[in-house]
Amino acid sequence: MDEMSYQQQALAGATGVELIVALYGGLIRFLYRAMQCVEENDAHGRRVAVKKAIDILMYLQARLRPDVGGSVAASLAEFYSAMFTLTLEASHLESREQFQEVISLVRNVREAWVVVARDPEAGRVLPRELRTREEKFLPPVEPHAATSEAGGSRWSA
Repeated sequence: MDEMSYQQQALAGATGVELIVALYGGLIRFLYRAMQCVEENDAHGRRVAVKKAIDILMYLQARLRPDVGGSVAASLAEFYSAMFTLTLEASHLESREQFQEVISLVRNVREAWVVVARDPEAGRVLPRELRTREEKFLPPVEPHAATSEAGGSRWSA
């Protein structure tokens, strides 16, 4: 079994939140690739990696729902815009350090999504278009019900 089919199989069974975590992982990989291309003076490779990273950022931003996510969606929109700008600047300046800064910031937010992915209520709070086929059939959770008494989880999409 080749690597690509393994990745496809892993993503096929993923929840919506796990797919978001996977997108962040891809973003980080492309930023590392761009940084490597800076070290190797590979302008074409750097541009390709940066384009893929930007594509992921634009996809994530386009899927935000301010009407559902409120201040969290607004904060993520600002974050994606800032990462977009910093990534373009890092590429223009061919700055390995600036790519590293972007990677660090993206990793921090990815880790927050990893925590959300562990929350069993996460799939029910996600907007329907971010849910997997199976998750779309879960009943919606009332805003106050998204807080579990035992675990104390208080995130909202």
